[in-house]
Amino acid sequence: MNKRIAYFFIATAAFFWGIIGVFVSFLYEAGFNPTQVVALRVIIAAIILIIYIYMKNKHLFKIKLADCKYFVGTGIISIVFFNWCFFNAIQETSISVAAILLYTAPAFVTIFSRIFFKEPITAKKLTALLLTFFGCAFVVGILPKINGSFSTYGIILGLGSGLFYGLYSIFGKFALAKYDSLTVTVYTFIFAAIAIIPFIGLPTAESLSLLTNFKVLFSGISLGVFSTVLAFILYTKGLTAVETSNASIIATLEPVVAAVSSFLIFQEVLNGWQYLGIIMVITAVMIIQEWPKASMKNKHLQENAEQPLKD
Repeated sequence: MNKRIAYFFIATAAFFWGIIGVFVSFLYEAGFNPTQVVALRVIIAAIILIIYIYMKNKHLFKIKLADCKYFVGTGIISIVFFNWCFFNAIQETSISVAAILLYTAPAFVTIFSRIFFKEPITAKKLTALLLTFFGCAFVVGILPKINGSFSTYGIILGLGSGLFYGLYSIFGKFALAKYDSLTVTVYTFIFAAIAIIPFIGLPTAESLSLLTNFKVLFSGISLGVFSTVLAFILYTKGLTAVETSNASIIATLEPVVAAVSSFLIFQEVLNGWQYLGIIMVITAVMIIQEWPKASMKNKHLQENAEQPLKD
């Protein structure tokens, strides 16, 4: 895949993840709790993906039993544990603190990518990571002023959400070495759905009646289709052509999109620091991109320089 297209896919996935808050806010208002929202998200995604792949190419369902470990990684260790840590971190600290701790994910991905995939930790990546971290801090309002004190447990949960969120890129990269991106995505959500169902309890008449509400149906389906199915398909597809560390940095466009969508839909006012944070994150994304044309030009120049020696 062309790297420019891969970057576009990942950035689009980040956009869809960034508007999660819009759909989740409607679901919370309707009476859903965090665990139910997570369950609704992964179950809808799993059903849609199963139907789509069944109609498109049933052979994509074929996997080796031994390779289930990859989908335990992407579906349970990453998706389920990340959501559990993140929602509990919000309760222990605050939404802002939990959000900025979540976006320690690129740092974890960069370290693990160095260990497992031998991806180099360059000055460019370190610069992008610093811009990303401080940019996200400005966007969510942690900097320039930090208020309050938070429990050690809450900080650990927040860092855990960043770790498990980042691990999707690592487990996904291993799975993509053997399977199509659609196969990886569908089994991620099948495993996640199986893992989360025991924790939501049996449906009640009250919870079932919520599903007849148009706003609930719209929010649930949109959460499942746009912010889950399309987002993960695009991100996983992009991983096939982009380093995991770079992909993780690009995905930090998500809090920028979240801040802008909150401003547009809920009229939440952005201050100067938040605008600065948005600029910093976008700058970080631009820094780590490797434009194909430049790479091809350099390769062509190198080949021309070597030609006289061959002659």
